[in-house]
Amino acid sequence: MTKRSTSRKIGTIGLFVVAFVLGIAYVLLLMPDITGDGEAATVQVAAGRVVVGPTRTLRPTRTPRPTQTPVVSPSPDPQLPRAKVGIVAGHWQSDVGAVCPDGLKEVRINLDVASQVVSILHDKGYRAELLPEFSERLHGYEADAFVSIHADSCSVPDVSGFKVARVASSVIPEEEDRLVACLTREYGRGTGLNFHKNSITFDMTDYHAFKEIDTSTPGAIIEMGFMASDRELLTEQSARVAEAIVNGILCFLEGE
Repeated sequence: MTKRSTSRKIGTIGLFVVAFVLGIAYVLLLMPDITGDGEAATVQVAAGRVVVGPTRTLRPTRTPRPTQTPVVSPSPDPQLPRAKVGIVAGHWQSDVGAVCPDGLKEVRINLDVASQVVSILHDKGYRAELLPEFSERLHGYEADAFVSIHADSCSVPDVSGFKVARVASSVIPEEEDRLVACLTREYGRGTGLNFHKNSITFDMTDYHAFKEIDTSTPGAIIEMGFMASDRELLTEQSARVAEAIVNGILCFLEGE
């Protein structure tokens, strides 16, 4: 091999080395663009090849969207000195209750209002708790007041009003009549709805939970309004509805 050939070969190798080094530098500068999505990259040199590969990093978990189910207050603190109140959200954890043609479900209204009632009572220092429609906890349940919250169906679109009732065969009729009277008065005042006593049904006066709770627990059931005519009040002014029920309970507990 001649000196000229040797020099030419050395020069070619030198150019290859320079190009190789520049290539690596170029890759290192462009790594964020190569990998994308904020992932780091590693560069490996093997057998004269440049290999770029992503090193996966952990991404933060997406925050879940809040559900439409109202936040339920915690169980009552037994150390609180004030009265204990049981609030049933009608049909909750059992079925959907009445359903309107557009899909509005009674249980959603009941749970929304009942949750707010429990929360308000908690804030006022009462040992209030939210109860499902059917539960072993109802058997022998003892409290200073027990109220089951429901709404009337959409099947009578032209009828408006609310109703309150107690068990027909009460062993403490005077106490339960006073609870019914307080709820009737305060709910009517707070919502502006009329008392619709002509539509009180056997399902109210013979309500299953009245037969399960302790006979010394004063109980009442309220139908807050009709899901057709009173829809705006029940769905868009639920805080007003809850406050009216709370005022009825406080009327009974505080002897107004």
